[in-house]
Amino acid sequence: MRLKTRFLSIAAGLIIIAACASWLAYRELSADLIERWGQQVAEIQVRYDSARLLQSLEREIGLARQMASSTALINWAKEPDSKALEANAIHEMESFRDNFRDNSYFVALRESGRYYFNNEKDEYADQQFRYVLSPDEPNDAWFYQLIEEGRDFHLNVNPDTELGVTKLWIDVLMRGPDNQIVGMVGTGMNLDRFLQDIVDINQEGITTLFVDYNGAIQLYRDRNYIDFASVIKPEGQKNTVDLLFEAPEDKQKILGMLQLLKKSSGTAGHVESGFVTVEGRQHLAGVAYLPAIGWFEITLLDLNTLLPKSYLWPLVAVFLASLLITLMVFHLIIQSRIVKPIVGLEEAVEKVRSGSFILHRLDKPDNEIGRLVDHFEKMTESLRDSTRQLENKVAQRTDELNRLARIDPLTGLKNRRGIDEALDDEIQRSARSGNGFGLIWLDIDHFKSINDQLGHQAGDEILCRVALWLKASLRPYDCPGRWGGDEFVILLSPCDPTTLKQIARRIRESVEVESRKTGTPVTISVGGYFSEPGDNTDRVLRNADQALYRAKKEGRNRVCINTPEDTEINPA
Repeated sequence: MRLKTRFLSIAAGLIIIAACASWLAYRELSADLIERWGQQVAEIQVRYDSARLLQSLEREIGLARQMASSTALINWAKEPDSKALEANAIHEMESFRDNFRDNSYFVALRESGRYYFNNEKDEYADQQFRYVLSPDEPNDAWFYQLIEEGRDFHLNVNPDTELGVTKLWIDVLMRGPDNQIVGMVGTGMNLDRFLQDIVDINQEGITTLFVDYNGAIQLYRDRNYIDFASVIKPEGQKNTVDLLFEAPEDKQKILGMLQLLKKSSGTAGHVESGFVTVEGRQHLAGVAYLPAIGWFEITLLDLNTLLPKSYLWPLVAVFLASLLITLMVFHLIIQSRIVKPIVGLEEAVEKVRSGSFILHRLDKPDNEIGRLVDHFEKMTESLRDSTRQLENKVAQRTDELNRLARIDPLTGLKNRRGIDEALDDEIQRSARSGNGFGLIWLDIDHFKSINDQLGHQAGDEILCRVALWLKASLRPYDCPGRWGGDEFVILLSPCDPTTLKQIARRIRESVEVESRKTGTPVTISVGGYFSEPGDNTDRVLRNADQALYRAKKEGRNRVCINTPEDTEINPA
């Protein structure tokens, strides 16, 4: 045999052996890569879909809970025959309707069974009472079942045959002061619109569905699989998630993942994943438990659609062509065009998995891996933006809670905590600038007698009026607040002793004059103190309190300023 032929034969044999070995290695590598990538994507997708659902529901749930705690509704539920209470309650219902996303609500009373409803078109204005619930009516069994279970909150996908609508209902029990259930309130979200926004979002290769704690399908792009009215169905008659799978082992696997998540429900963000077969195609299933609503989120990834193995076939041709040239060229090409990008992508995936979105520059060769890296970078950017948006919303809500923690809910003025912080800031500013400031401490004369004679509701109205008169008597930059009970504190800055006296007198006169116009005249005793730089909080408050005490001791309805001269200003 000629040497050339032998070399060609050996080369051909080596190529065939290398090709076979490469093919086997390629199959293992691609399968492992796709599986690991799929698991990463499954976890990210599950968290992303869960966040979108919770983002859509948490505001509605919060409003429904607020509605269930409405005093007007609770009082009416205990006396459903009172026309005055009913009118007040319907006005309250309509105020909530304007805030709900779907502009609809329902209220069901336990004692009378009366069911009230209005929708976004205000179709039932002045006719909110729709029908009477009956424990003997199968379509009304949900109401009595939820009351029997005593769960304060429940999500339910159910058609209302009386109203002719199918919605995702948010049900919240309404309890009286004695914790007894007096009714149920909530809202409904249009099922078709909700499915389109949250579930059926046309992501090729990605299927999202939500099931309840028992595995009954609640949200799915195919309505035929949704288990409507799950709450009243006995076990065994529900459309559970295992109906989507044909193989018994797949049914057991998906139900097993639900059980594992139930046991580890305290672990935030935990995701179970595994391979299952749906409609003859292998999918990677990712499952997460959402304790906020008691549901499971399931994402099915068709990896053959998201990342077909055929995308990697041209690499085999590149590999074989490289063998014909030189093993070294092959090594360099594989190293630069495959191994390095894949390693970089893997490191990037690990970073994203650990929560870091700061990625080093990734190599993106002009092939399928480069496009995969590009897709990954875009996906990471999208996920980073979504995460930032969620973080911004959390920060905004935190800021709002911090603001509300410093506001008196009755008068809308700063509460004691807010005044304390403002006073500390002003003392520090005074020490820096060398300028003093004024503090006024006042309370309503004989307020306890007013409460005893006219009732606490009248007392609250007087407190609110005094707060309004205070603000009307102050400069825009002064800081009034309710210290507690009938006591108010006002921080004046910039200020001097003369200004302090003038404003204190104006406040006292304004309250006395304006209250006469309301038919319930009240007066106030006012104490003031002009703080010098270097005063601390205790000294400022003590001097203002002493001035207030002196004003009360000397006959009330007067102003006393605690200064070195102890100037007293009597009412005009």
